[in-house]
Amino acid sequence: MVKFKRVLLKLSGEALEGNQGYGIDPKRLADYAAEIKSVFEENVQIAVVIGGGNIFRGLQGMAEGMDREQGDYMGMLATVINSIALQAELAKSGVAVKLLSSLTIDPVCEKTSGLRAVNYLEEGYVVIIAGGTGNPYFTTDSASALRAIEIQADAILKGTRVDGVYSADPEKDPEAIKYDTLTFDEAYQKELKIMDLTAFTLCKENKMPIVVFNMNKKGNLKRLIEGEKVGTFVTSIF
Repeated sequence: MVKFKRVLLKLSGEALEGNQGYGIDPKRLADYAAEIKSVFEENVQIAVVIGGGNIFRGLQGMAEGMDREQGDYMGMLATVINSIALQAELAKSGVAVKLLSSLTIDPVCEKTSGLRAVNYLEEGYVVIIAGGTGNPYFTTDSASALRAIEIQADAILKGTRVDGVYSADPEKDPEAIKYDTLTFDEAYQKELKIMDLTAFTLCKENKMPIVVFNMNKKGNLKRLIEGEKVGTFVTSIF
C-alpha cells in the first residue's frame, strides 16, 4: 500500500558530492535517480528540490567578503546545475521529467509556478524545481516548504545521510537519542535543527508534515512511501 500520493523530496547539494568532497559524484547521482524511479514506478507524484552546496553556498561567499545577494544568486544557479544533472540522469533511465526554476533560463528550464508543477505531476512527470525561492536571503529549505505547500504535497521528505532526527549529532555523540515522531512544538522546545527556522515555521503554520530519513540507504525512499517506519516523522499532532 502506498502511504503518500504526492511528495516533495528535498535533497542537499552536499549529498551529491558522494566521496569526492566536491561537485557531482556520478555514482551518487545514479543512485538517487534509481531511488526516485522506484517511487515513480509506483505512480507516486514526486517533486524534487536540490540544494547547491556542493558547488556554491551564498553564506560561504559572504564569509569571504562577497555581497550576500550576489552570493545567494550564485547559490541559486548552483541548484540549477544540480537539477539539470538529475534531470539528465532520470531521463536516461526512462523517467519522464520536467525541470522548472524560479530563475528562468531559456532553453534550460521553465518558470516555476504551483499550477504548472501540479499539472505536470498529474500528467505523469517527475518535476524538479530549481532556483530556490528566486529571492536572496532564503535557503532551499524555505524553497522546499514553499513548493510543497504550493503543490499540496502530502509531506516533505527530507533525504539526509542519517536515519532521522536525533537529540544531538549522532556522528559526534554516540549517546544521541533518535526520535521516531515529533510534533513541531516539541522540535522547537528541544531546539532541534530539522530545517531552517523560516522553513520550519512555514511547515508548522500550513500543517505540512516533514519526514527526515537516510536517502543513502538503498530502498529507503520506497519503503517510506509504502508506509514503513523509516526516519523521523514531524507533524502538528500525534
